[in-house]
Amino acid sequence: MSYIIVFILGSIWGSFSNVCIHRMPYNEGVAKGRSYCPNCKKQIRWYDNVPIFSYVILKAKCRDCSAKISIKYLLVELICALSFVWFFYLFGLSLTTLLFFILTIFFIIIFFIDLKHFIIPNELTFPLMVIGLVKTFDPNLNQYLFPNFFNSVIGGVAGYSIIWMIIFIYKKLRNKEGMGLGDAKLLSAIGFWFGWISIPFILFFSSFVALALAIPSLIDKSKNLSSQIPFGPYLVLGCVLYLLLLEKIILYLN
Repeated sequence: MSYIIVFILGSIWGSFSNVCIHRMPYNEGVAKGRSYCPNCKKQIRWYDNVPIFSYVILKAKCRDCSAKISIKYLLVELICALSFVWFFYLFGLSLTTLLFFILTIFFIIIFFIDLKHFIIPNELTFPLMVIGLVKTFDPNLNQYLFPNFFNSVIGGVAGYSIIWMIIFIYKKLRNKEGMGLGDAKLLSAIGFWFGWISIPFILFFSSFVALALAIPSLIDKSKNLSSQIPFGPYLVLGCVLYLLLLEKIILYLN
């Protein structure tokens, strides 16, 4: 029963994430009015706005204009719900679980906004930085996952500085922007959460994933090395890989 409740809670937050993903890039208030169809602009009825189930019942179409509803809405709700269940399974009812719930919501919103709009709003990265730093003051927090205050601060500074240096050097060499400061702020936030030790691994994993996914486009020449790509989603995936491999990384370092 607990897992069902957590799944429902995760799907609700996934639905909220969809609102943020849709509205934040356009500076629309997240709490401003009810959700509406992007095509016909009609407000969505409450019974058509039930996470996951409404998408299935409506067969991915708006009830009023029959416009196709993007599968992104379903994916966001499912990813959030399943992530909540996974973290609850791992850590039970604890502060660690709550922190990962929060991180999941922020990561999902950042991933999909940057993927489409090539921006990472400060309204997302700054709160992540603050939460990442504040949590270090709890001595009972899971020290296996989260660093102490000193390592957290170094991680935050290092995360920002490394991306900033990459931007600076690339601009000097190519005379154009290579990455955005949103990426620097995101890696800084991740550094605050998981400490300086996480930074090199996350940079490696995210770069590896980015390259692996870019190779087919480079081969068929639909993209070239100068093509703009959003790096935020890869930083998120790199962080996820880091957490999944954390136990092996710690054994390797020891």
